[in-house]
Amino acid sequence: MRDGRIPAATVSRLPMYLQALVDAAEDGLETVSSEVLARVVGVNSAKVRKDLSYLGSHGTRGVGYPVAELTTEISEVLGLTGDRPVMIVGVGNLGRALASYDGFARRGFRLAAMVDTDPSKVGVRVGEHVVESADDLAMVVADRRIGIVVIAVPAEAAQQVATQAVDAGVTAILNFAPTHLEVPAGVTVRTVDLSTELQILSFYEHLEGGRHLAAG
Repeated sequence: MRDGRIPAATVSRLPMYLQALVDAAEDGLETVSSEVLARVVGVNSAKVRKDLSYLGSHGTRGVGYPVAELTTEISEVLGLTGDRPVMIVGVGNLGRALASYDGFARRGFRLAAMVDTDPSKVGVRVGEHVVESADDLAMVVADRRIGIVVIAVPAEAAQQVATQAVDAGVTAILNFAPTHLEVPAGVTVRTVDLSTELQILSFYEHLEGGRHLAAG
C-alpha cells in the first residue's frame, strides 16, 4: 500500500471510489472529477483528493483523474489485480444467498468452496458448487490457497470456525454471525451484524419521527 500508512477511513472508501470508476468506464468516460467521486461516496471533493493522494494520484486541475489509471491503482492497493479465492462456511439461507451473489466475481473475488458441518448438506450442489464437509476445511484452504473466509454460521459456532480457519492459514474473515471473534494479530475480521444495523436505523427513524411530531 504505497507507504503503508493509508488511514482506515480512506481504505473503507476505496471500494466506493472503485465502483464509481467502473461505472464511469462503462459510460465511456476517460476522466472523472473529484466532485463526481465526492457525490458518489458522500464526502466533499477535498476529502476525495486527500484520500487519493495516499495512492500517489493527484489528478489534473480542470481535467480530473484518468479513469483507467486510477482504477488500476485502487485495484492494486485493494489486492484485486488477481483472482482472490473465497470460501463460505455455513450453507443455510444466508450462505446460499451469498453463494448466488454475482458481485463477488465482478469485484475480483472467486467463490472457491462452500463447506458445512451438516451431513445432509454435504454433496449437495448450490449453484456451480458442491458443498463439502467442514471436517475438510484445512485441506480445502490449503489446496485452493484460500485467504478469505466468509462465516455464515450461528453465533455459537462462529468462534470455532474462525479458529479452524486461522489455524489453516486464513488471514481475513468476513463474519456474518452476531458475535465478536477473537483472532490473533495479523488476522483481519470484518463483522456484518444485520440486526445491529437495523437497530441503528431504528434509532434514527425513531429520532426523525419524534422531530416531525414535535414540529407538528
